[in-house]
Amino acid sequence: IVAGDDCVYLYQPDERGPYSLLPLLTQAEKHILTIYDLDNKFIAYSAAFDDVIDVLAEWGSFYVLTRDKTLYMLQEKDTQTKLEMLFKKNLFVMAINLAKSQHLDNDGLSEIFRQYGDHLYVKGDHDGAIQQYIRTIGKLEPSYVIRKFLDAQRIHNLTAYLQALHRQSLANADHTTLLLNCYTKLKDSSKLEEFIKSNESEVHFDVEIAIKVLRQAGYHSHAVFLAERHMHHEWYLKIQLEDLKNYQEALRYIGRLPFDQAESNMKRYGKILMHHVPESTTILLKHLCTDYHPSKDSTDRDSLDRPANPEEFIPVFANNPRELRAFLEHMIKVDPFSPEGVYDTLLELRLQDWAHEQDPGKKVLQEAALSLLRSDNTVFDKALVLCQMHNFKEGVLYLYEKGKLYQQIMHYHMQNEEYGKVVEACKRYGDSEVCLWEQALGYFARKEENCKAYISEVLQHIDENNLMPPLLVVQTLAHNSTASLSVIKDYLINKMERETQQIEGDERKIRQYREETAHLRAEIQELKTCAKIFQKTKCSMCNSPLELPSVHFLCGHSFHQHCLESFAESEAECPTCTPENRKVMDMLRVQDQKRDLHDNFHRQLKCSNDGFSVIADYFGRGVFNKLTLITDPPGGKSGAGNLEAEFNRDLLINTKRNV
Repeated sequence: IVAGDDCVYLYQPDERGPYSLLPLLTQAEKHILTIYDLDNKFIAYSAAFDDVIDVLAEWGSFYVLTRDKTLYMLQEKDTQTKLEMLFKKNLFVMAINLAKSQHLDNDGLSEIFRQYGDHLYVKGDHDGAIQQYIRTIGKLEPSYVIRKFLDAQRIHNLTAYLQALHRQSLANADHTTLLLNCYTKLKDSSKLEEFIKSNESEVHFDVEIAIKVLRQAGYHSHAVFLAERHMHHEWYLKIQLEDLKNYQEALRYIGRLPFDQAESNMKRYGKILMHHVPESTTILLKHLCTDYHPSKDSTDRDSLDRPANPEEFIPVFANNPRELRAFLEHMIKVDPFSPEGVYDTLLELRLQDWAHEQDPGKKVLQEAALSLLRSDNTVFDKALVLCQMHNFKEGVLYLYEKGKLYQQIMHYHMQNEEYGKVVEACKRYGDSEVCLWEQALGYFARKEENCKAYISEVLQHIDENNLMPPLLVVQTLAHNSTASLSVIKDYLINKMERETQQIEGDERKIRQYREETAHLRAEIQELKTCAKIFQKTKCSMCNSPLELPSVHFLCGHSFHQHCLESFAESEAECPTCTPENRKVMDMLRVQDQKRDLHDNFHRQLKCSNDGFSVIADYFGRGVFNKLTLITDPPGGKSGAGNLEAEFNRDLLINTKRNV
């Protein structure tokens, strides 16, 4: 304690204490005790005492001793009581200083600021009130303040509060919307630009909400800037295309995007861009489907793993056939293995051009369409339908031939009554499908016109290749009222001459076989009744002179016994005649089996309720296959197949005779 003439100072160990006492003597010989708060610069206590003897400061209190032997104890009130007293007197600035000096927590300070703001708001000092409310951000619910300043006359105060809210990153989407609406209401473009053009690290608002509000308020340039800066590609393109109608700029922007985003946005906005800037859009699509690289960053020009699928962009060209044609031709030129849909669509375009083109350029377009069909990249069914729709004859016939639909080619010429083409098709494809000649004959037979020349040509081929029975030919031509007997006269004469020649040949063979059979029977009879003299001098195996023991066969071959035992499979058969004998035996066995099989077939067919299933079953088992006969038996003698079974066995199974 340091006392002076004017004051008494209280010191703490480090500095002067917060309070000082000033005893003043009044005229009535009273002392007035005044306690000052030096830190906060206000009078903490003041009272009059009678004849003060001493003032002491101990144990956190002041003690005042007067001459009438009275001791007064003055105790400092707690901080909350002090603040309440200051609040009642509306001394908010002093309350704030006091709270800070007492190191009151943030919640306590925020409550003081709120009360101070409410006080100023009631007084009408809205500017001062908003400053106090700003100091409550983070503790006081923003809606408490916002509701007070929604009036149009106080919108600038609300703007200040919302700006502070965004600076502290405590604003939500509604606050951003409200702030931008405030800027637009105030028409404060400078503040608006400052807000949206803040650095990336200083962005404290929802960018998408800001873009929506700016777009709705008509600030399209600001919205575009915000969308481009924060890479909201969809919003950027939507504003450019729908609001600003700046199609070229939108297309340029898409060309700067990464591949995946450029592809998706072209699928979404391609039709709009194609309608307004077709040439530039087509160029971008060509790059996108071949060797796309973003134009914005030259360091990101690595080759793509996969280009875009051109089929997916064909709908973009719905109303631009010229650009579509250029796009598709570019694709097949750059990538001959483009998807089938590319070739099919280009084929349709070329066929449309061919159908509407006049004679001078029709040939060129026809060759262009045929070149696509020959590329083997089109879908057969689709290409055929397109050619038929556009009545593209050359393409239809090419596809029929490519698909080996030879009967369709015939029917096509028949429908168009191209008689010469019908015969030409038979000559060209008749070897692959012989039924074409029969169909051609039936077609000409049904015609009421005079088709004698064509019928004669068809009949000549049928006759040469024996494709139809004569009776069927006559029945077929009977339907033609204009066809006279002279049409088939030559055919029937030739047919009958060949039949006569064949009959004569068969009769000669029959006589020959009968003579051979009589000779063989006589030889067998001779073997049964007369002795057989063997005059062979050499072995048929080693060609050495025969020596005893030897083996002689009735067929006339002789062998050393040791040669026969060494080389023959069986001592009962002649080794030389064995291969031919087996052929004959196999033929006889097959004939026996066939005979039994045919008997069973006729029996089952007669008794079965489902004759077709029986026929199908036997057809699969080969009953109707042709039997190959052996016509050249050993020794140059033919007709052995006409001998009786027992006779053949006697002939083939030769007994050996040891000499």
